[in-house]
Order: sequence, then structure tokens, then C-alpha cells
Amino acid sequence: MDCALTIAGSDSGGGAGIQADIKTFEAHKVFGLSAITALTAQNTVGVSAVYPIPPSFVVQQLRAVFDDFDIKGIKTGMLANAEIIHQVAAFLSSYPIPLIVDPVMISTSGDRLLAEDAMDALTQVLLPIASVITPNIDEAIMLSGIRIQSWDDVNAAATILHSKWPQACIVLKGGHLSENTIQKRVRDLVIYQGHTEVLESIFHTDLHTHGTGCTFSAAITAGIASGLDILTAVRNAKSYIEKAIAQAPRNIGKGANPLLHNWK
Repeated sequence: MDCALTIAGSDSGGGAGIQADIKTFEAHKVFGLSAITALTAQNTVGVSAVYPIPPSFVVQQLRAVFDDFDIKGIKTGMLANAEIIHQVAAFLSSYPIPLIVDPVMISTSGDRLLAEDAMDALTQVLLPIASVITPNIDEAIMLSGIRIQSWDDVNAAATILHSKWPQACIVLKGGHLSENTIQKRVRDLVIYQGHTEVLESIFHTDLHTHGTGCTFSAAITAGIASGLDILTAVRNAKSYIEKAIAQAPRNIGKGANPLLHNWK
């Protein structure tokens, strides 16, 4: 089996973070490895506590898996603070392996998952070495510096992100755009090496969205680890996440319910 690595926080509710990533890797027949950056006390309703892992121990986890496994794809999710970001970026810069960065800042329930002083570290040391960057609307606002209220704004923001990190495939996820409820469609904008593409899916009005961003970026990582090119991996991940939302269980948790990662 090909191996993929997730560097992210742990979700005690099982629907996001490390847990969602490992489930997604397994669903794609990729062996999942992990380096945990933070422990969270959370469920489908919200995050009640966050305990960042000491950065030195995050690096120890990375050394352990890199010493033993042939890793073909890496993703980062919740990195918690600036020091962890610096340590992770410094370690990964020595390995020419595709890196998918899900710039996790705020949870689905609205809880902050990235320290405010960590933005510079994210934009200056991690995103410059990313192969794919997958911000949602809120994250794209913070990274681009512009308001996003329409599809035209999505185009403008994605163009700004592409100009800042031209080496990466920018996948700006449009799931939080208010016009989706009217159009009943979700559009994601992809910009990569001069190619622009719009990926569409059905907009689901229910609350089965816990861990969607983690799962989507993990699916891209799994595809790349399996040997797919970046654009094909992104397209396949879009199809996968649409079905994982549509077939999600209806009675797990009292808030935003988790997805069905193993629907295949």
C-alpha cells in the first residue's frame, strides 16, 4: 500500500482532524500515518478545549514515521500555533514530497483553531512549500485580505492567492458562500499552472458537514499518494466528498454531524 501522512489535531468526536484523515486514507486504500499537533476536546456541537502538543514532540513523531515509511503524500490540518508551523515547515522542507495544506483556522462550529499570531508563520514558511492549498471562504478572506460575498469575489481571492503562492494548486472551496442556498449548487475554484477550473456539486442544506475540509484535503492527499496527478486528485476528491456528505448518517451528534467516510 502507498503511505500518506497527516499532520493535524485530534478530534475526540471522531469526525474531523486526524480521525477523519485516517478514515479517508483507508477509504482510498492508502495506509495512513499521523503526527498529532494538538489534542482537542470537541464534538459535533463545538470545541471546548485545545491542548497543543510540544513542537519538539511533533518533530519526534515526524522523524519516527519518515525513518520507517516511504511516504508519497503529506497533508497538514490544524497546526495550532506559530512554533509548530515553523518546526513542521523546517522538517518538511528537506523532503520533496507533495504537500497539501488545509489552512485550518476556525472549526465548523466557529471555534478558533489557529493562534492569531500564527498567520505570518503560515503564510511565510508553510504555504510557500505547499503543492496544494485548500482554503474555505473564511480562510480565503484572511489569506487574501478581501471580502468574499459573491462568485466574482471568489475569483478575485483565488487569483490573489495564486499570485502569492504560484507553485501551488489553489482550491478555493465555495461551500460557505450564501448564494449556494439559492442555486442549490456548490462551486469550488481551482487555479493551477495557468489552468482554471470550476468544480460543482449539489448543495446539501442539512448539517452533515463536520470535518468536510479535513476529509477533502485528505482525499486529495490519498489520490496523490496513489500516483494521481494533482488536478485528477482534486477532481476525484470533489466527487468523493459530495457522496460522503450525501450518505452521511443522520443521527450522530447534536450539531454538525460527521460524514460517511467509508461510503465506497
